Amino acid sequence: MSGAEIDYKAVFQALPSAVALLRPDLVYADVNDAFLRISGRTREQLLGRYLFDVFPDNPNDPAATGMRNLRASLRRVTAAGERDTMALQRYDVEDPERPGVWQERYWSPINAPVLGPDGKVVLLLHRVEEITELIHARGARGGGDRAQVLEAELYTRARELQELNERLRRAHAREREVALALQEAMLPSAPAIGPHRAAVRYRPAIGSLNVCGDWYDLVDLSGDRIAVAVGDVVGHGLTAATVMGQLRAALSSAALVADGPAQALDALGLYARSVEGAESTTAVSVFIDWTTRTLTYSSAGHLPPALLHPEGTVSFLDQATDPPLGAAPEHLTRPQADIAFTEGSALVLYTDGLIERRREDIGTGLNSLADSLARHQHADAEALADALLRDLLPPAGITDDTALVIMRL
Repeated sequence: MSGAEIDYKAVFQALPSAVALLRPDLVYADVNDAFLRISGRTREQLLGRYLFDVFPDNPNDPAATGMRNLRASLRRVTAAGERDTMALQRYDVEDPERPGVWQERYWSPINAPVLGPDGKVVLLLHRVEEITELIHARGARGGGDRAQVLEAELYTRARELQELNERLRRAHAREREVALALQEAMLPSAPAIGPHRAAVRYRPAIGSLNVCGDWYDLVDLSGDRIAVAVGDVVGHGLTAATVMGQLRAALSSAALVADGPAQALDALGLYARSVEGAESTTAVSVFIDWTTRTLTYSSAGHLPPALLHPEGTVSFLDQATDPPLGAAPEHLTRPQADIAFTEGSALVLYTDGLIERRREDIGTGLNSLADSLARHQHADAEALADALLRDLLPPAGITDDTALVIMRL
């Protein structure tokens, strides 16, 4: 090792706080000496073992919630890739020297993600400060009864905070459930448009507020033509789902009478100005003409559709992009562009959940999409949709909605 390299083991062991590294499946990967001291366990008793097999709840305390609260925090960190600071926890620990004897312990935990080069969570850093003695000592200074009162008050306030957070999470979960049901009811499932069939996918965010704003749509036009669109509403929950439904219906109607996708988005932009919550929505519309073998497209601030050519190369439709709906101070006519396609090509429309990742340049996501399309160039639309989701979505789940439409041309 050169002098410029960091000795990870030495730094980890030198940390003054008690720290454990957990795999995403909550199995101990490493612990420092401080963690061994406060837990009363040896390294052999921890490494390779499931966290809650080593530290279960006190079976003698029916009100124990430490294990449940810690598991929920670690799952949030895994899903969102962000640090989670927990409220003060009472989490009793079994005396390693006296099986069946439980020690009353209080902890202040912080959990944080360790990200790999691809931005995915590879480890969880579980840092704990034991404050049992601090709680007892603060109360003891006031003597007998006061000691018990202070200890009880501090712990009660922490429990109230934890319970309030749990109620908020349950309320959000219920709203998310209703919003997803509404979303599912409004989005078509594998629609057949004339003789053509699209593969469609919708994946909601995992454990995130940012759900139910994405949509897709396909409209049968005169002649051998269809209009395909995807969009993304800013916002979350029922509000975003409702706005999404309004905009999707409006764009479908506009596409039926418009001369092209730019005119359809023009009409949608004017309508969006009258819909609360529709500002800054992004959308892209593509008109497919099988007679002339032409794609005509226009984008309102949305990510560019991808055209997979039969030989495996990919073109991004990025020559007709304007600001999102309602973003410009004055209404302007939107641009549109054409590109020819050959039989055996595939058109791919998607929303940002498919390719955008924290701490990653958008170009990286677009390159990953192009690489995946090239690898699966001969797959039919359904198989190609599944392959893209498998290749591009993080195993731990996504923090933004993903809508995907694939049409073999």
